[in-house]
Amino acid sequence: MKVLHLGDLHLGKTLGEYDLVQDQKYILDQILGMVEKYSIDAVLIAGDIYDKAIPTEAATRLLNGFLSALAEKKVNTFLISGNHDSDDRLNFGSSLFEKSNIFISAVFDGALYKKSLMDAYGEVFFYLLPFVKASQVRHFFPEEKIESYDDAVRVVLKHAEIDTSKRNVLIAHQFVAGKSKDPNLGGSEGVGVQSVGLVEKIGYDCFDCFDYVALGHIHSPQKIMRDTIRYSGSLLKYSLSEASDRKSVPVITLGEKGVVKVELVPLLPMRDLRHIKGPIKKLLAKENIRDQEDFLYVTLTDEEIINDSMKIFQQIYPNTVKIDYDNSHTREIEHVDISEIGSGKSFQEIIGDFYRQMYGNEISGEELDIMRQVAKEVGVIDETD
Repeated sequence: MKVLHLGDLHLGKTLGEYDLVQDQKYILDQILGMVEKYSIDAVLIAGDIYDKAIPTEAATRLLNGFLSALAEKKVNTFLISGNHDSDDRLNFGSSLFEKSNIFISAVFDGALYKKSLMDAYGEVFFYLLPFVKASQVRHFFPEEKIESYDDAVRVVLKHAEIDTSKRNVLIAHQFVAGKSKDPNLGGSEGVGVQSVGLVEKIGYDCFDCFDYVALGHIHSPQKIMRDTIRYSGSLLKYSLSEASDRKSVPVITLGEKGVVKVELVPLLPMRDLRHIKGPIKKLLAKENIRDQEDFLYVTLTDEEIINDSMKIFQQIYPNTVKIDYDNSHTREIEHVDISEIGSGKSFQEIIGDFYRQMYGNEISGEELDIMRQVAKEVGVIDETD
């Protein structure tokens, strides 16, 4: 049996001010081509289907078109919710979709969703675990001691009574860690991921009874301790920290019990996301300009602030997302002790010091008035300052 593992579609996402709908459609069409090329029997989608709990109309059209195409190809599709999704919205119509071999588990109801498919070696059991918190699982198993996400997942799996003599596949959307190492974060996974504490981590060993574990939640593609516990990663680069990622799709071949082959098939985006760094004259020199439609993050190393730098770059790279600086001024600011910066100083002195650090000269009276007005509006200073 051949299975294709997806996760973190984030349909409807934007990159800065840029809409990614066409980029997402392009990559989904590429995946449909892979389904044909590799004769895929089942597609696993491990959560964060949408980027927001209330998806845009364009995002719902994208998902509708993708699922419809899979249904037309007679492919079994297994889909769970992630922390970005609205459980109820994603679950709507799920019983009807099953007639088209689209199986959705978006709301944990106390039992692990289970579905089996047949191949030459017998049954393969697919288990669907949508994103769950300890409090949700505790509601269904009040007699169990559940204090962490790890406890919650272990309780759910224990009550599922999984037959380890069979071939078992799990789809889950959680933060899964190895023995002493956390997954490499992509940076755009969502609120809370960057500061995950022990309560939210799931130990990889709780999945020992599964032949393959299709994970979602982390955007950088990677395995967790063994090849068959894996984050597929997001389909596209959704943040600066993902610029060096090599996006791919795992294609899994399930042979007889104990025989699992994983092949990573590269994804080729319509527009790449790149990070370039250097002085503006070098970056925009004719010999260095390439792939002008790519999404661009720019770090300028010029010592002087360049007026209208965004407009300058967008004339050549229309999809420039952000420009920042790395020079002696910014490096000096990075080493300033924030806790002491305002000690015993007036608002004017603090702003004046900042202005000198950034621009190397004194702030004007007009600029200071503007800064004071903004500070009052946001409540940093009161009317008497």
